[in-house]
Amino acid sequence: MARRELSDDEWALVEPLLPIGAYGPYPHRLRDQLEGVIWKFRSGGQWREMPQEFGPWSTVYDRFRQWRDAGVFQALMDAAIAEAARRGQVDLSLVSIDSTTARAHHNAAGMRVDEEVLAALEKAVGEEKGAAAGRKRTRKVQSRQTGRTA
Repeated sequence: MARRELSDDEWALVEPLLPIGAYGPYPHRLRDQLEGVIWKFRSGGQWREMPQEFGPWSTVYDRFRQWRDAGVFQALMDAAIAEAARRGQVDLSLVSIDSTTARAHHNAAGMRVDEEVLAALEKAVGEEKGAAAGRKRTRKVQSRQTGRTA
């Protein structure tokens, strides 16, 4: 008898969302295979360490790959959220928003710059480019005089 991670009510919600493939007989151990996937990620164990009560580890792993590639786990998450919303059990205090930031150029960000400030910035950039080019030319001349390559 396999350990049950899912209650019968949870299984009733999950079962219709699990594709069984276009060929072969209906897998009678489908619930055991899902329980094996749950065991793997709860325990942190390796696939080969899976208890035999979930079926052969390679079969459970193959089923996991099929479900992953078919987007089943996203569908399960969406169904769980929809069911929780239907029951009125959605807690928006648990919502997480990714706070990753990416710096953008000031033009992309809609920054307003006074024309005088913009002209001064452009002049400074031009002077910096000119100074860098002058330093590069100076190194080339010096390397020619000493016979070394820069």
